[in-house]
Order: sequence, then C-alpha cells, then structure tokens
Amino acid sequence: MDADFKTLQAQFAAYIRDPEHQPLPADTDPQRMAMYRELFFNNINGFLSSNFPVLRKIINDDDWQALAKDFYLRHRCRTPHFSEIAEEFLDYLQNERHAAGDFPFLLELAHYEWVEMALSIAKDAPVFGDAAFVADVLQRQIVLSPLAWPLAYQYPVQRIGPDYLPSAPPEQATYLIVYRDLEDEVHFMQATPLVFRMLQLLEQSQPVSGSASLAALVKEMSDLDPESLNHGASCLTQLAEKGIIIPADAG
Repeated sequence: MDADFKTLQAQFAAYIRDPEHQPLPADTDPQRMAMYRELFFNNINGFLSSNFPVLRKIINDDDWQALAKDFYLRHRCRTPHFSEIAEEFLDYLQNERHAAGDFPFLLELAHYEWVEMALSIAKDAPVFGDAAFVADVLQRQIVLSPLAWPLAYQYPVQRIGPDYLPSAPPEQATYLIVYRDLEDEVHFMQATPLVFRMLQLLEQSQPVSGSASLAALVKEMSDLDPESLNHGASCLTQLAEKGIIIPADAG
C-alpha cells in the first residue's frame, strides 16, 4: 500500500473520530467529511443502543451521546465484525472509561446485557441429555454445558432499570445462570450461592458423576446439612432438564 495513501487514511480516520482536535485532511470536502463522520458514528451509536437497551434507557440523551462519542474516540476496535463491537464496548468500559459521574454498576449491567447476545450467537453445539440421562443424573458422568454460564455480580443487574438505580451494592451478591436451550432460546435464572458454586466446581473439574459433584461440594462446605444435600440432588435434576448440565460424553 502506498505510503502517502496510508498517511491520508490515518488522517481521515483521526478526523472522523475527533474533528474538534484533528485537522481536516488535505483536499477533502468539509461537508462530505461531516457526512462520513455522522454516518460512522450513527452506526456505532445505533448498535450500542440496540445491544444495551437498559443502559440506554437509564442514561439521559446528553450523557449517552457523550458516552458513545468517548467510546468512538478513545477505543480502537480490533474487529471488523459488528457483532463483536459490544464486547469491544465492555473492554472500553473496563479498561478505558474513567468518568466520576457514571453509575457504579455500569460495567456489570453492560456485561449482563452483552451475555444474551454472546450466547445467542455462540457456535458451540452440545448434545443435550435425554429423559434417561435426567432420571439417572446422579450416576451419570456430567459436565457443564458450554452454553451455560454461571455468573456472579455485586449488583442485582436483572432488576436495574429507570425505577431502580442502586448507588451501592447490597450485602449479598447476585448469582445468575444464563443458558441456551435445545431450541436455541437464551434464558436467565437466578441461582443460590450453593448452586452457583456447584456449577463452578463442574466448570473447573474433569467430568464427574452427579453424586461425585455433590460430594465435592460437601467436602468444600462441611457445614451443609442433609436438607441442603437433598436440595442439591433435586437441583441437579432440574439443571439436567434445562440442558445446563449435559452428559460428559456428549459435551
């Protein structure tokens, strides 16, 4: 590629991102450059608005425009795919965003909203268990489905909206399981700390039987009572029915 063209391309991109501080490239029409900038920014802004609808709803118009423009100016996306821009936005919020007036839960809420899209387009194709697997889940070798993500948040992100904007996290964390089922539908369900930890252990271990996964939980949490263990066995069955845990030889 010609060096002069590369220079012009860099000048073009710099001006499109930041016309207030970057010079207009030589021999370009200001009106046309303004049109290009509006087109590029509106594409990014529209994509963010559609992928983070709750964020967009709770942030006023001026602040949202400022947020989108700061992302557009500051962050250097490493992907040409629009479907991956939401993940780039998370990277920006986590590593580049420094604004005192932001909601304290901004990153967690954005991650919660991103998860649904990320799971909906995930390419994993696990084989889900049948009725026999569900009925015999305690004896069968099990793994966590790659389309099931146990998540922990400081804030109850699933409740956040215009009528609930917490200024500090509650004492108890929020545990969620986000999963895609056999019909490729994405679901969110709230989990207890016990179930969340059980899925964490499954995620971190080699395939084990359902009963062995409960035994590992007992070993880690020696104060569990028999009622909790019975609840754990029941939860395994429910998780198998939903396709959150699947046969190890089908993962």
